[in-house]
Amino acid sequence: MTITQDLSAFAAGLRLEALPPEVVARTRALVLDLVGNIVRARRDAESTPALLAAVKALGLDHGSSRVFADNATYSPAGAALINATLGHSLDFDDTHAVAVVHPGAPVIPAALAAGEMAGASGAEVLAAIVAGYEVALRLALALPAGAHYDRGYHPSATCGAFGAAAAAGRVFGLDAGRMASALGIALSQCAGSLQFLANGAWTKRFQVGWAGMAGLTAATLAREGFKGAADAIEGKHGFLRAYAPDPQPDRVLQDIGSVWELMNTGVKPYPSCRWGHAGIDAALALRAEHGLKAEEIEGVTLGISRAGMLLVGEPAGRKANPQNIVDGQFSGPFVIAAALSTGQMGWDSYAMLQDPGIKGLMQRVRCENDPEIEAEFPANMSGKLTVRARGETFVQKVIVPKGEPENFLTEHELRSKFSGLADAVLGADAAGQLADAIGRLDRLNDVSPLLRSPQEAA
Repeated sequence: MTITQDLSAFAAGLRLEALPPEVVARTRALVLDLVGNIVRARRDAESTPALLAAVKALGLDHGSSRVFADNATYSPAGAALINATLGHSLDFDDTHAVAVVHPGAPVIPAALAAGEMAGASGAEVLAAIVAGYEVALRLALALPAGAHYDRGYHPSATCGAFGAAAAAGRVFGLDAGRMASALGIALSQCAGSLQFLANGAWTKRFQVGWAGMAGLTAATLAREGFKGAADAIEGKHGFLRAYAPDPQPDRVLQDIGSVWELMNTGVKPYPSCRWGHAGIDAALALRAEHGLKAEEIEGVTLGISRAGMLLVGEPAGRKANPQNIVDGQFSGPFVIAAALSTGQMGWDSYAMLQDPGIKGLMQRVRCENDPEIEAEFPANMSGKLTVRARGETFVQKVIVPKGEPENFLTEHELRSKFSGLADAVLGADAAGQLADAIGRLDRLNDVSPLLRSPQEAA
């Protein structure tokens, strides 16, 4: 058996009843978290109108599949593309720190679209989501993700395509051989570039959405008997060898079935790049403890890892002058300035990108690679904030940011995050019904009504 064959057999054979109860509960929580992102992004993400227009132009709006918070119908591929793109559009979706992957955005929409196609139960879809998470995350860990990043790849998109294929394939009931074909077909479609950082491009969202659609496509082709490349993971021209200089293939199957990487996935409390979250936690704590006011602050230093500097710290001039929401999401100076100035960092904070006070404080925020914080990488996305104000120096170091598995959001905090995103779009009653239905996902006989309306799914 090869790595690809073993991984395929694992994904094809996964059953919900064999999963630990805590894994099932956490999976439902991750679905709730992603759906909140989708609902809000359907209305508010600035890239959504262009995305929907393109889907229509491509003829992907003909079918019976659905998108959350949308009365229209789409082809299964169109629905997977839209839901997955929307899920990542706010940069508020889940994150696995060590893998440096947002697994939910490509995997969950692919599983749901496949579930609509197959008339699958919620239990089947939940099991498929677990399979997709494990495949995507284990591939990222085997690259490993840092080396993949250094080559300019976006692992949420590249690894996400494989996870989406595994999830959709599991919904379709593919056997191990056809699951391996699905992964082989996904190999021809996995792509994603960090070049979006150059101009705040919307491609970061799209390439994760494309991964969701690509995975669904791969699984559908395999279901119909289309042959995919063998040894897609470990082969001479397979994923690991082609996409990283020194992969660790054995990491793919390490402790599989006993250690669930899904449980090592964190949920974001702030809608921005995860590398800035420890700094935001620190800023909010210092502001609350010392009553700091923006006008009192003489200078701020955000100490982060080298990987964090790549995304939120450099180039310094651009990060201190974000021009759009994507720029702001990847600007250490902006998220720290917003947190220190207002005591919060939420989706509505991006309305202050051109606020004179925020812009002024951003010029006093400097990001640097901190040796203490570097030592925590890759186990933690840590940060250290040093604030100089009132002639004093205030320091706060955060090793494990809020939302990480060791510091996970409570059920109340998760529901509050969902409400904060969905209520404004659906209304509080309908949003509450949708959240309740997701909480019963493994008991739904058919997953399709979940996407149609909260009332139908209730």
